[in-house]
Amino acid sequence: MNRDLIRVLLVDDHPVVRAGYRRLLEQGGDMAIDEAGSAEQAYAAFVRQPADVCVTDLSLPGTGGLELLHRIRARDDKARVLVFSMYDSAHLVRRTFDAGACGFVSKQAAPEDMVAAVRAAHAGRRFLSANLSRHLLHAGADDESRCLDSLSQREFEVFRLLAQGRSAADCAQLLNISQKTAANIQTRVKAKLNVSTSAALVHLALRRGIIAPG
Repeated sequence: MNRDLIRVLLVDDHPVVRAGYRRLLEQGGDMAIDEAGSAEQAYAAFVRQPADVCVTDLSLPGTGGLELLHRIRARDDKARVLVFSMYDSAHLVRRTFDAGACGFVSKQAAPEDMVAAVRAAHAGRRFLSANLSRHLLHAGADDESRCLDSLSQREFEVFRLLAQGRSAADCAQLLNISQKTAANIQTRVKAKLNVSTSAALVHLALRRGIIAPG
């Protein structure tokens, strides 16, 4: 492989989406693309051969993209990870940057944004899609946002999984933690978010754009 090429690991569970982004990224002639359809496959691929830039969707089967970001950054704190997602609420964008992402690309952005994001990440620069206001990184001083901000990274990942209909047992398996730990985190999440039922937790996630309707 040409050492001058930017090695990109593209992570999305939809083969058609990966194929489209792969063609887009390869058009410039300076990128070589590897693919993965899940967080587990992506982490194994990163361990075998670290990519210059990892580009991951947030919504992946099993372990999500946010947890993949945590694992890659825990293994290599200099790893460059871009997040792309159809979910682009202010809180979620801030959360990904707080977790160590070097860029966020909205799936509603122009295709050229992905190419620009990968090149910016490779050059060590932060990137935010042109269709997203940089005020997103500082927005949200209301009580609900403060409650969300109070969640640790692990608590937030459990919150997202619970909001997607996962059980505490599912969270334990997907995040490689004990069922007791998952249950304790679930209790803390509900307390911090001031919700007492699973339905209320789901409604909060919908209101804040953490998950999509349906």
